[in-house]
Amino acid sequence: MITRNPYIANLKAGYLFPEISKRRREYAAAHPDAKIISLGVGNTTEPILPHINAGLIEGARKLGTKEGYSGYQDEGMAQLREKISSVFYQGKFSIDEVFISDGAKCDIGRLQILFGADVKIAVQDPSYPVYVDGSVLTGAAGGWEGTGYKGITYLPCTAENNFFPNLDLIPQNSLIYFCSPNNPTGAVADRAQLTKLVDAAISKQCIIIFDAAYSEFIRDKNLPKTIYEIDKADTCAIEVNSFSKPAGFTGVRLGWSIVPKAIKFAGGESVNADWNRIAGTIFNGASNIAQEGGLAALDDIGLKEIRKLTDFYLGNAKLIRDALIKRGIKCIGGDNSPYIWAHFPGRDSWEVFAEILEKCQVVTTPGAGFGPAGQGFIRFSAFGHRADVEEACGRLEKL
Repeated sequence: MITRNPYIANLKAGYLFPEISKRRREYAAAHPDAKIISLGVGNTTEPILPHINAGLIEGARKLGTKEGYSGYQDEGMAQLREKISSVFYQGKFSIDEVFISDGAKCDIGRLQILFGADVKIAVQDPSYPVYVDGSVLTGAAGGWEGTGYKGITYLPCTAENNFFPNLDLIPQNSLIYFCSPNNPTGAVADRAQLTKLVDAAISKQCIIIFDAAYSEFIRDKNLPKTIYEIDKADTCAIEVNSFSKPAGFTGVRLGWSIVPKAIKFAGGESVNADWNRIAGTIFNGASNIAQEGGLAALDDIGLKEIRKLTDFYLGNAKLIRDALIKRGIKCIGGDNSPYIWAHFPGRDSWEVFAEILEKCQVVTTPGAGFGPAGQGFIRFSAFGHRADVEEACGRLEKL
């Protein structure tokens, strides 16, 4: 009989969000009359706005016509790739440096296949779980040791360092996972910080995987929305992004990665060429219907709808943040990010999660699920209906 993949056996416990769902179900079963409100999972709740939705509808209609039908488009529609470069990167990248995908999370998983089991990994701590768990599944993380995986260098992001890590900890020749605006902390790296990150990557001969999935929530014009606003980033950074949160495409599934041709492996080989090979081998492209919706999202009307939707969620974030501050709870995020990172010093995150669920019937996300430095924190998500968020904020007074 075939033996189990040992890398899967190295995964610690269950994936964070199914575990939260399990605990919510258990609480609901024990309290059938409770109205539970979720401020936990980062899943969008509002309908796709009309112009973008019309793009999806038109995409489906075209597939039912002889002249409009299209099949496989592995790297993505040329028109969409060109539009992404134009709208987000001022035309800096050619279409063969833009790869359309079914979402940033999926791209991150495939990128870990690209770099294999022998690469060293550095991640912000706390961080989105897929950076760590995906590294475990490819064998790059090694086994569990103490509070983390022995093959991963954790870069603590705490209040003491303004939620930006000590870059001296990054190993030479490693893959660096970095997210800004950050999930879960809501912190946004400024230009000086990202310049230091790029300089460190170049000096240490590393490659950055820059997750910019929440960039459209940035309202401060002084904060970079892409790593490529930093000089020489195109020599050391791959950026992933998504339509999921800004356009409400969590269930539609559409994202992209930028893999500049200037990035090379140690032997001079092209990272872009290898990524193209990986994508063509294990991925047949994003839905053509979704891509038509993406095109609608990036024209003038679509961009206004993206702004309207992200403004709505930022309004939710302000309500949550204000409610927490009113209770004397210190927090960051919620201004250029849909996440609020609330501090409960000296407390176990899962115990605080249970207390908020019990006292307020509000689901949150325990910070410890994002890494060792998340202990003592709770992540609140602004993705919810306004009436539910307002009610949840009133309930938080019970804390």
